Amino acid sequence: MSGREYPRRPIAAVGAFIVRDDGRILMVRRAHDPGAGEWSIPGGAIELGETSVEAVKREVREEVGIGISDPKLIDIYDSILRDSEGRIRYHYVIIEYVARPLSLSIEPSGEVLEYRWLSLGEIMRMETVPSVKVVIRRNMETFKKICGGV
Repeated sequence: MSGREYPRRPIAAVGAFIVRDDGRILMVRRAHDPGAGEWSIPGGAIELGETSVEAVKREVREEVGIGISDPKLIDIYDSILRDSEGRIRYHYVIIEYVARPLSLSIEPSGEVLEYRWLSLGEIMRMETVPSVKVVIRRNMETFKKICGGV
C-alpha cells in the first residue's frame, strides 16, 4: 500500500500539462498506483507547507528531471477511485497547471515507466487516466491555442 490508500480525507495534489514550443505535451506512463501502467501527466501530492505552484515545480523535477516556467492554473479535477466494494480507495483533488519546459532533457525517475511528447490529437486517441481527457475537453479552446489545434 502507498499510505495514500483508503484516506480519511481528500489529498491535495497537482498535475502539469507541459507543452513544448511545437505544441506537443509531455505524457508519462506511471510506475505506481494510482494509475500504475497508465498514461498521465507529471504530478503528485502537495507536501505540508508547500504552495501548489511549489509542488508542481517539485513534482515535475522529481518525476522527469526538468524545470518548468510560469505554471498557469487551468482546472481542478476531483479524482475519486472506489474499490470493488464501493469503498473509496483513493481521493485526490488535483490542481492542474499548464507550463512550458525549461529544458527538453528528460531524465525519468523510478515513478515513470516511459515518456512521450504527444500532440493533443494523439493524447485524445490513447488510453489515459481519466483526468487527462476530462481536463483537456473542459478546456479545449485553451489547449487549441496553446497546442495549435487538435
